[in-house]
Amino acid sequence: MRRGTGAVTLLVAALIAVVLQAWPAHAAASQPCTPDATTGCVTGTVKTAEGQPAAGVSITVEGAGGSSTVTTGDDGVWSVPVTAAGEYTVTIDPATLPEGEQLRDPSATTRTVKVLLNSQSRALFPLGEPTGAAPSAEPTQGATTAPTTDRPSGGDSSATGGVSGKRVMQQLANGLVFGLLLALASVGLSLIYGTTGLSSFAHGEQVTLGAILAYTFVQVVGMDLWLAAILATLCGAASGWLQDAGIWRPLRRRRVGLTQQMIVTIGLSMVLQYLFQFLLGGGRLRIDTTNPKPVAIGPVTLTVQSLLSAGIAAAVLAAAAVFLLYTRTGRATRAVSDNPALAAASGIGVERVIRIVWTGAAGLAALGGVLVGLYFQSTAWNMGGTVLLLMFAAVTLGGLGTAWGALAGSLVIGVVAEMSSLVIPSDMKYAGALLILILVLLVRPQGILGRRDRIG
Repeated sequence: MRRGTGAVTLLVAALIAVVLQAWPAHAAASQPCTPDATTGCVTGTVKTAEGQPAAGVSITVEGAGGSSTVTTGDDGVWSVPVTAAGEYTVTIDPATLPEGEQLRDPSATTRTVKVLLNSQSRALFPLGEPTGAAPSAEPTQGATTAPTTDRPSGGDSSATGGVSGKRVMQQLANGLVFGLLLALASVGLSLIYGTTGLSSFAHGEQVTLGAILAYTFVQVVGMDLWLAAILATLCGAASGWLQDAGIWRPLRRRRVGLTQQMIVTIGLSMVLQYLFQFLLGGGRLRIDTTNPKPVAIGPVTLTVQSLLSAGIAAAVLAAAAVFLLYTRTGRATRAVSDNPALAAASGIGVERVIRIVWTGAAGLAALGGVLVGLYFQSTAWNMGGTVLLLMFAAVTLGGLGTAWGALAGSLVIGVVAEMSSLVIPSDMKYAGALLILILVLLVRPQGILGRRDRIG
């Protein structure tokens, strides 16, 4: 009896020893990483050639902060926290890829990323038929010089590999979402032009203001994300009211010309941009530091944040349409936009309407900034300046001074910008959208929904 017990004990001890000896060879499951003042994150998502999450893939990160090996989770996401800034080498183990999967560039099993504290850096390893080319590491540090750095869809739609039906559908979905978010800011810009005749180059900074206020409320104050979004929108609207009360109405009363006012907007834009940079720095700022969850809708993969952002944008735009069509103030706004002198002669308070338009337009731009920051997973001091040209393109393409034209133009610009990356480098996709603008205006100078001016 004692011999049997002793044998069992020895067998259990031997099994434990084997397990303990083999334990270091297995990678730990990846845990979510949240960047802060002492921590940077190296992260990424591995997806199969069909766009599905690849679980159990081994990733090793080596650099100044040491070496760590993790495996991708059920959502294909991996992340490694580091406590020292510097360059890190990210290596994928091809032997751990799902059965039948391979790297698109079999020789590119490593990436080099530069990591800063309180930031994220992303490394991608696209899977699929070998093409001999793979995208480089994607930096995702706390604020962005161009909002196109991060691919919010979760799919590798921008990687090389030819045009396929799935890629076309993915890019179309991305374009529609981006177009809706762009429309939030463009509609307000169009209404300002329609009621005052002023092209405000500082409108992009209203977009930036909304995003950085949301970042401050969430990451500094510790508010809930959606409460922070509401407060950021209200603060943005208040800034529009203050702008009109303190700058634009006094200039209108002094009969300052529109050209001079436009120059003031350019100066205001520059002041605000560098003020944002001075206060927040030039790094990337993430409003929400959690890893976005991908959602597959047929052949299209979007994140939960993208779907929520698109839904909120569509609902707000629908509410704006109801306001303009069916409320007394909305009808007055359209009357002032059509003919301010006639509207004033009809008893409409033109200055009151303009004040409402400035307030509402700034609020819409701030909300757009919050949603764009969530969509691209980061924001920066110059985000508004980056999308300002696209906003002007959308307003001009749709028809100057019309809210419906701004919506139509935004959707066209968003779709064309994303779809153009199927045939041209993604860094040039905004240039493709502006080329479409030029071509459309050559055929229809008044824009899609604009009215042809009568000359003579």
